[in-house]
Amino acid sequence: MPDLPHLLAFIAAGWLLNLTPGPDVLYIVTNSLRSGVRAGIVAGLGITAGCFVHIFAAAVGVGTLMATSAAAFTVLKYIGAAYLLYLGVRMVLSRAAPPTDLGKAAAAVSGERGLKAIFLGGFWTNVLNPKVALFFLAFVPQFIAPGADDKALYFVLLGVLFNLNAIPVNVGWALAAGWMARRGAVQKGMHWLDRVAGVLFIGFGLKLAFTDAPAVRVGH
Repeated sequence: MPDLPHLLAFIAAGWLLNLTPGPDVLYIVTNSLRSGVRAGIVAGLGITAGCFVHIFAAAVGVGTLMATSAAAFTVLKYIGAAYLLYLGVRMVLSRAAPPTDLGKAAAAVSGERGLKAIFLGGFWTNVLNPKVALFFLAFVPQFIAPGADDKALYFVLLGVLFNLNAIPVNVGWALAAGWMARRGAVQKGMHWLDRVAGVLFIGFGLKLAFTDAPAVRVGH
């Protein structure tokens, strides 16, 4: 494991990276705005679960395969892009609903089925994005000593630490969006916020679809 200064640098870098807006943050914020803080937190937990898939896959070599195989990268890339486009189009085409109390909206999705759908949505948004796997392969090994005996174990430990550190950031996004949703102007414009979020999801999907496979071999 890295020494304390390097470990603190790893944690700080992880927090900064998780504060950067992207599909995951957008998914948390939109669910929190629409259905309350609880829905946003569940969305974040789904994303966290998806990250664990990438961490353990990278540790056993699947992530490296995607980083070095254009075909594997392309297949997952197009599946992920299609999913993001689906989310975006669905939000853009959603019908305007009359303004509702945020508490009632939160209660409407508080059942097991509603929260499960939100959780799975976050999970698949993350799992189907090959750029997340490439991120872990590029970022985590920088903090593993070249002479470490079991690099795969250190990779998993650092990856888990990165993922757990992301949870407070995700909760923060959910709380901030929940606070915004209680503002009257935001409630009145919720449908337009859905459309804007939908356009952003479409943009993320198109960006992913046109992402080139990595040209260099990435290892750990």
